Amino acid sequence: MNTLRKGEYFGETNQIVNLEGLIITDTEYTHPYVDWHYHENAYFTFLLQGNMKEGNRKETYGCSAGTLLYHHWEDPHYNSKPDIFTRGFHIELTQSWFDRFDIQKNKVEGSFNIKDPALKLLVYQMFKETKTNDLSFELAVTQLLLHLFSQLAHQKESSDRKPVWVGQINEILHESFTESLNLTELSKTLNIHPIHLSRDFHKYFHCNLGEYLRKLKLNKSLELLTLSHSLTDIAIECGFSDQSHFTRCFKENIGITPLKYRNLLKNY
Repeated sequence: MNTLRKGEYFGETNQIVNLEGLIITDTEYTHPYVDWHYHENAYFTFLLQGNMKEGNRKETYGCSAGTLLYHHWEDPHYNSKPDIFTRGFHIELTQSWFDRFDIQKNKVEGSFNIKDPALKLLVYQMFKETKTNDLSFELAVTQLLLHLFSQLAHQKESSDRKPVWVGQINEILHESFTESLNLTELSKTLNIHPIHLSRDFHKYFHCNLGEYLRKLKLNKSLELLTLSHSLTDIAIECGFSDQSHFTRCFKENIGITPLKYRNLLKNY
């Protein structure tokens, strides 16, 4: 089985950013199939464009633009992709990074698909920081990554203690975030009281219901920005009231306008 050392990925890497204990890469995947392999270090893969399939010992994921995966160190997996342009953004965490911040990397083990829209938005922000050449980008990336990893570790620790309705509402919201959702109807579907749902939603999702829906819409918009859709069409498809509402929410969460983000993708 192939072992990839730090900074190594199957494809053509067009940008490498070395920070203290971190290796960040922007890579075009060029292989139609990559056999079972593992990486020397733990890392995140964020699919910027295109799509692929990844399998590990437990499951297989269909990955489109906007998919965020975590791989524990030396955790084997394989990949395949269709004959289209596919691009990944990787954040590799060396042992020295974990030691530097006194983090036990074994708190987050295995390979898995991260669906939390708030965590995905953190990675979009990190991607933006690596492209803007700001003098403070290293500090910004480190802060974002620490927040991402701490939230991920917390979610993994508490996943077994969540009530059934948490998984149910998460599935409903991911499938219906562009629709007009009603707290009363959601409560009936989940068979819990609206007050209970409203009170405990923040406990498990770390934001209110409206904020969570906006994050889902933004994640979908970031996926569509890799295509040739107009900003107006993206706003409508993602459930925003209009383009100005979309642009305002986007800038509040990502720090730049949708058009500037699309331009960052082109500076490859």
